Amino acid sequence: MQRGIHIARSSSFLIVSSQIMSVWTNESHTINNHIYGGVGGHGGAGGQRGGGGGVGEGSRFKYAVETEKFTVHNHFQIHGPGPEQKQQMNASEIKQSKAALALVRCPPPSHIFQGRQDILEKMEEYFSRNPGQRHIYVLYGLGGSGKTQIALKFLDMMNRYQTPWFTRQFFINASSLQTLDTAFRNIAISQRVGDTSEDGLLWLISEIEEWMLLFDNADDPNIDLFPFFPRCTHGNIIITSRNPQLAEHGPRSHSRVGDMDETDAIDLLLIKAVKEKTTETTQPASEIVKELSCLPLAVIQADSLILDKATIKSMFWEQYAQIYYDSGRFSKAEPLQQLVLERQKKLLGADHPDTLWAMGNLAATYRQLGRYQEAEPLVGIVLEKQKQVLGADHPDTLQAMANLAATYHKLGRYQEAEPLDVIVLEKQKQVLGADHPDTLWAMGNVAATYCQLGRYQEAELLQGTVLEKRKQVLGADHPDTLQAMANLAVTYRQLGRYQEAEPLEGIVLEKRKQVLGADHPHTLQAMANLAVTYHKLGRYQEAEPLDVIVLEKRKQVLGADHPDTLQAMANLAVTYRQLGRYQEAEPLDGIVLEKRKQVLGADHPDTLQAMSNLAATYHKLGRYQEAEPLDVIVLEKQKQVPGADHPDTLYQEAELLQGTVLEKRKQVLGADHPDTLQAMANLAVTYRQLGRYQEAEPLEGIVLEKRKQVLGADHPDTLQAMANLAVTYRQLGRYQEAEPLDVIVLEKRKQVLGADHPDTLQAMANLAVTYRQLGRYQEAEPLDGIVLEKRKQVLGADHPDTLHAMSNLAATYHKLGRYQEAEPLDVIVLEKQKQVLGADHPDTLWAMGNVAATYCQLGRYQEAELLQGTVLEKRKQVLGADHPDTLQAMANLAVTYRQLGRYQEAEPLDGIVLEKRKQVLGADHPHTLWAMANLAAIYHKLGRYKEAEELQVLKPDTLPSINYNDINSFVHDETMMMSQDLSQPSKCFPIMTRPLILSLIDKMSDLTSDMIESEVD
Repeated sequence: MQRGIHIARSSSFLIVSSQIMSVWTNESHTINNHIYGGVGGHGGAGGQRGGGGGVGEGSRFKYAVETEKFTVHNHFQIHGPGPEQKQQMNASEIKQSKAALALVRCPPPSHIFQGRQDILEKMEEYFSRNPGQRHIYVLYGLGGSGKTQIALKFLDMMNRYQTPWFTRQFFINASSLQTLDTAFRNIAISQRVGDTSEDGLLWLISEIEEWMLLFDNADDPNIDLFPFFPRCTHGNIIITSRNPQLAEHGPRSHSRVGDMDETDAIDLLLIKAVKEKTTETTQPASEIVKELSCLPLAVIQADSLILDKATIKSMFWEQYAQIYYDSGRFSKAEPLQQLVLERQKKLLGADHPDTLWAMGNLAATYRQLGRYQEAEPLVGIVLEKQKQVLGADHPDTLQAMANLAATYHKLGRYQEAEPLDVIVLEKQKQVLGADHPDTLWAMGNVAATYCQLGRYQEAELLQGTVLEKRKQVLGADHPDTLQAMANLAVTYRQLGRYQEAEPLEGIVLEKRKQVLGADHPHTLQAMANLAVTYHKLGRYQEAEPLDVIVLEKRKQVLGADHPDTLQAMANLAVTYRQLGRYQEAEPLDGIVLEKRKQVLGADHPDTLQAMSNLAATYHKLGRYQEAEPLDVIVLEKQKQVPGADHPDTLYQEAELLQGTVLEKRKQVLGADHPDTLQAMANLAVTYRQLGRYQEAEPLEGIVLEKRKQVLGADHPDTLQAMANLAVTYRQLGRYQEAEPLDVIVLEKRKQVLGADHPDTLQAMANLAVTYRQLGRYQEAEPLDGIVLEKRKQVLGADHPDTLHAMSNLAATYHKLGRYQEAEPLDVIVLEKQKQVLGADHPDTLWAMGNVAATYCQLGRYQEAELLQGTVLEKRKQVLGADHPDTLQAMANLAVTYRQLGRYQEAEPLDGIVLEKRKQVLGADHPHTLWAMANLAAIYHKLGRYKEAEELQVLKPDTLPSINYNDINSFVHDETMMMSQDLSQPSKCFPIMTRPLILSLIDKMSDLTSDMIESEVD
């Protein structure tokens, strides 16, 4: 969902240039390492992005982050001139015609125009093609960059040919619907064909010649220009705009107008200042144009101040701030906005509307920089002042209230945002009526808040109402109606109703293609949302081409560095990870991180998210040392600045990278903020992966208690924390403590989400795991069976989660010694994984290892050997020779060699595994110690007792650092029965050489494999 944030202006003050207009749109989406998508909220679109955007007016900022607000206007019905319009016109009408023509005649370019030859040549080449056919060229860029002057210069050049290219040229002020309508009325009047805009359009259609329409200042993204294009195949159009989205009108005929070349900028400044180019004038001129970023409008307006840089700065603070904000350079906009605010306070007073407007602009920049704590008091002041000056029910006051709610959203303080949203909704109903678009928009905001609070059922009802009302009031194809449909689909995803979400998102995508075009940002957003749902349905192959299209289109339309482009790149990296293509994901994650550092700064939440994503990829590649420091930084950052709570979740899988994330989040958001707690939960997951369960437990305990306090005991995120703690208890062998947590999670999820929700089924699967650990296999079996059947119904037989449930049931059959029943399940999983994910996908290789384990249990070692050999070779190719999973496959093959009595072949494999694990995990890691025990077992089999003795497997002083469950996990590893998530005990093949080891093995008592689906945030 998206949300509106803006400060309404009631008057203007010191407007230096009305041509400077801010346009900054940013559909933000938050991404996590599992899957991107989900509910947005105040200031951001649904799905994987967060944050706000905005629309500017005049030389001021006006931030609007409401639900994809834009307008589609009705097509004109154009009528030709009637007989009375063809009569002889009197002198008054002729005078009126000339006056109208003067209003739409293209003015000459500035006499001091400099440079831009590359763009002018490109335009000339384009318009020279295919005479007689329609041509549209778009010039877009920052305000004051010279777009209009380039267009006028081009027309002037074309008029200087012996035969001018364009027969008639009309200047259209496209800054508003009113100015557009007026311009076409004046065209009709000037040509004496009527007095309406429809008459003007009809005349252009009828004139089969090379006329030219220059749509200038088409900056408002809420205005659809298409209805103002004559419906014909001839004629020429040039559009100038700050909005890069309009490049879609000229997919292959547009130019981004950036800063001038420094030499041209110096020449322009000196010509305007009427100064000769000398050594004495060039140096100060160079300093000035650099200070002004070589922006043409700023250079022109600075001519009288060529020797006084300080005066230039004081006069152009507002323009600079606006320019920096437009280009996403928020850190440069901030100090200038602070100066503007201080000046307004001194000149106008703290309560003046312009002062409040400046305060709102600064708050918006703080939000863009992720500094929500600094934004909050400013927004609060604006609200209180608006109440005093305008009254509690004034639209501007309600807007200020909505802005404060949006800021609370950014801070994760949804409990505080809710009453504000409700008040705004109720007031809008009273003042505007229940069906007014602004009322429906407010209703959407309340729904967004409910989603963040985990109250999905209430959100669904509101979103359904918004959708139906918009269909009635605006029509089924209106952009706002489609947005409501998209929001409802997001909530369906939150409720696990992916099958219901998919058709809605498909409709939104197709409708936006028809109404807005295939390249429109809103169309691309719909495509990204559909990809999210495909992910949820496990249809990664269908998601990938959508992600690729979105990325490529955004590069073309918005540029490679635009936040939405970077988000698309991050989304594609997620898809590559899901498909096991980690080598392709890594460079994308790296690019996103570096770009966000440059644009947003190292501490911005989106930068920290990118850091987390890169950590996830490093973990998948087994590069733990590179991953760890990133997570530490993020965690510390979030602890340092006292903050509120934000429950957006990131899946972290790598300790040091997660530690980076955790440290950063502590600094930026505070120790209790939900994002900080999430980083803490992620770090705990990594500790589990590294076998450091004692370190994971206290972190997860903190997360659980904090979430209970902030979100309540029944919130989905609280239940997730409880499930995570239960996983750690299992890893520590504390199954009695894990069981009640698993039971609570299951019962609460049934109540809140329903019995068939994917998260409920996950809780059931986890409880089954605990029952297996407690030896209560008879209780585990029916749960595994229910999970399997429900997932087949909800997700389909081929979904990865369904296949995982099948593996779990096979694991229970193993526990019960029913290997004949386990075998067909394992084989089905393997075949399905091959079909859905491909033969080389890591999950497919895990399934192959499981089949091999079953064959071992059935004594079919020759068949097991072949599969294990395949797994080992594939993992070497896909993951590399040193990846932990590759080493595990090597250890598994060695186990089978031992079973076959081929000790000479097993020895070098066990030796390699031991050395590699020492290097990657350290000498004391449980996996390393178990590899040492395996090698000792081989030495014993070969009669090399002295070498076995020298390994000194598990010395008495080592025992306290390892618990039985640790060893169980690694025995499980060695017997190939591992799941995609965390491993659990299985039957132990190695024969230990030391009495201490033998006693430990005795205590393991008939361990078989578990296919645990561990839950991580």
